[in-house]
Amino acid sequence: MAHLPLTLVYRQKFILDSLRESAETKQRIAEQCVPEIMKAVDIIIEAFNKKKKILLCGNGGSAADAQHLATEFVIRLSPKIQRPGLPAIALTTDTSALTAGANDIGYDNVFARSVEALGATGDVLIGISTSGNSASVNNAFQRARENGLVTIGLLGKDGGKSRDLVDLAIVVPSEDTQRIQEGHITIGHIIFQEVEQEMFG
Repeated sequence: MAHLPLTLVYRQKFILDSLRESAETKQRIAEQCVPEIMKAVDIIIEAFNKKKKILLCGNGGSAADAQHLATEFVIRLSPKIQRPGLPAIALTTDTSALTAGANDIGYDNVFARSVEALGATGDVLIGISTSGNSASVNNAFQRARENGLVTIGLLGKDGGKSRDLVDLAIVVPSEDTQRIQEGHITIGHIIFQEVEQEMFG
């Protein structure tokens, strides 16, 4: 059998190392984050049972995660469960609100403004930040606290400033942005599937 060219050897090593790192990060999540994940399930079920809604926000890849997870609630996650839509809004999807807010009041305030306009006491704000230091997300957490929302942070690294601004911090134990983002979507799917199962399964 011919040997692989050196560039392909490096590529293969990178792929294998990345997969191992991803698996190792998820193993650390299993070891360190289960109590917080269970608490998030309780918070969200309580909110839905009280006819409250979920708001989600984040930037970049975390914005995509916010939209992805909001859709799981509005549409469904498991095809085996027939249920009504659940009220969840990604604050990242309205380009007019985002661009007007960035232009008129500064981007750091765009999510806080939406929380002010759309949030109500007892709603839940899920903010997603790989560093925990996103000003736009942290300002939203502060406004949510002032307005009586329950706050959950999907965070990474050491949790950053967000850790002290939320009612519940779920911190992916990694310093690598990609691994943190992979952890966030996995945690989100676990939480949302369990909410769906307990409420409608």
